[in-house]
Amino acid sequence: MDFNLLFKALFIQSVLGLGSVVVAELVRDVYHVAGHYWQPLQSPHNLHHKAYRRDLSIVSLAAYQKAQWHNDVPEALVMVISTALIALAGGQFGAAYGLWAGCLYSLSFLITAIARSQGRLLQTDLTHKPGDLTEIPSQWSVNRTYHWRHHFDQGNAYFCGTLTFMDKILGTSLSLKGKVVGVTGASGALGQALIRQLSRQGAKVIALTSHLDAAFPPEVEVIPWRISPEGNPEANSESNSEANLEASLKDQLERMDILILNHGVNVYGDRSFAAIQASYAVNTFSTLKLTELFLDTVTKSSHKAIKELWINTSEAEVNPAFSPLYELSKRTLGDLITLKRLDAPCIIRKLVLGPFKSKLNPYGVMTAQGVAWAIVELAKRDFRDVIVTINPLTYLLFPVKELFQSLYFKLFTHSRAPQSKQGQTAQTLQKI
Repeated sequence: MDFNLLFKALFIQSVLGLGSVVVAELVRDVYHVAGHYWQPLQSPHNLHHKAYRRDLSIVSLAAYQKAQWHNDVPEALVMVISTALIALAGGQFGAAYGLWAGCLYSLSFLITAIARSQGRLLQTDLTHKPGDLTEIPSQWSVNRTYHWRHHFDQGNAYFCGTLTFMDKILGTSLSLKGKVVGVTGASGALGQALIRQLSRQGAKVIALTSHLDAAFPPEVEVIPWRISPEGNPEANSESNSEANLEASLKDQLERMDILILNHGVNVYGDRSFAAIQASYAVNTFSTLKLTELFLDTVTKSSHKAIKELWINTSEAEVNPAFSPLYELSKRTLGDLITLKRLDAPCIIRKLVLGPFKSKLNPYGVMTAQGVAWAIVELAKRDFRDVIVTINPLTYLLFPVKELFQSLYFKLFTHSRAPQSKQGQTAQTLQKI
């Protein structure tokens, strides 16, 4: 027996089998999209949406069974027929037994859908299990939180059933329509460009700016704010105290679905103590403080699905910025956000941007409008690290850096320190 030939044959059939399963999922997602846009399928698909309450509990067993019979069973049947035809066609060109894996995979969904339509095997409906959402939306596969958004955030988005490829292709992994989005640094070149792009997507934009003379579209709400000398953001407060700071921002942040932290300062070649203070106060600690304040507003089950934080950390995380203090402060911010991601109660996206022309960087080679467009389009495809640059090294270096940095933090930090350590930390802070 030639083991090399056997191994080669098994490998080929395994690849064909995996490919046929992916095709089955794509067929399911196409059928789902058709259920929203093709009139003959809209009525049965509407039964599916009407069968669930906001916590994904079923309205009634009768409504649920009807939805299963008229929506899920035909959907699975189309998957079975499509994959069977592909397997039969593949058989005409040789022994392509692996292609039948997609058909068997689809058949399992058809059997369970029929069972659910009869009130049996209800536990197999994994993405519709009732109860509070406990995870943030997953990126490559569909979990309950991801699918919850299709029912109760935006019906014409989040179409995928198991794998998220179709949503990434269509740009429906994130819907900005109707979202309340806050943008800091709103008067800058990128801030203004982001406001235009977000408005075109149907978002309700709130501009956070210290430049009250800046011009904004009439539909944009403007909130004055500034960075306090200690590096804490302050909005409409009469005192610099931490308590007043939090009170002044709490109501504003609670009503935001997405907060984009885009403000920053560039001291260029200045290396004075004042320049060091300003760079870290604005680029690092004010952003970190706003991050904490926003994450504290994620208090409801639905917030895990809807709320997001986008943070402009810059490609200075991995490449020289030819402005050392800008680079150091942004790199520190990037590392701290990587650490925060480990326990984040909602999605945190990093905006890893190359040089675009602005007041902070008059020598930028990209346009703010082009960068803003790319940010929105990549976010709609659920990129958690939104890289927009002309430097090809960043696309290679940043994912590797982020992977190993995250692994390092995960291995050597804890989500909550032991009680004795907490006490020691509190005592240290009091002494400071």
